Amino acid sequence: MHEMGLAVEIRRLAREAVAGHGPGRIEIVRVAVGELSAVEPDLLEFAWEAAVAGTEDAASKLEVDFRPARQTCRVCGEIAGRAPGSWLRLCPRCGDALTVSGGDDLDVLRVVFEETVPLGGASS
Repeated sequence: MHEMGLAVEIRRLAREAVAGHGPGRIEIVRVAVGELSAVEPDLLEFAWEAAVAGTEDAASKLEVDFRPARQTCRVCGEIAGRAPGSWLRLCPRCGDALTVSGGDDLDVLRVVFEETVPLGGASS
C-alpha cells in the first residue's frame, strides 16, 4: 500500500517543521486528502500509526481533511447529491457534458507539536 510511503513522508515533513523550533514531539498532523488523490484516508491513518510506532511521536494523531471532487455543468452549475466515487458523464438536468474539479489535494496543512526540554537543559 502506497499509504505507508506517504505516512513516512508526512512524518518526515512534520519532523522537519518541529526541528525548526527546537526539540519537540509531534502531537497532531492535519492533512488534506482529495477524493481523486488515490489515497484512502482510513489506510493513511492506519499507516501513520505504523510510521510513528516506537518513536517519540508514537502518541501523535493524523487528522485527515477529506476534500471531495465536484462535478459541474457549464449550464446548470454544480451537480449536488453525487455519491462519492460515482461519476456522471452528462448533466442529469440538461444533458450537457460535465467537468470535474477539485479533489486532487494531498497537502500537509498543519503540524501541532509540544516543545521538549533536553535532558540537562535549563531548569527553573
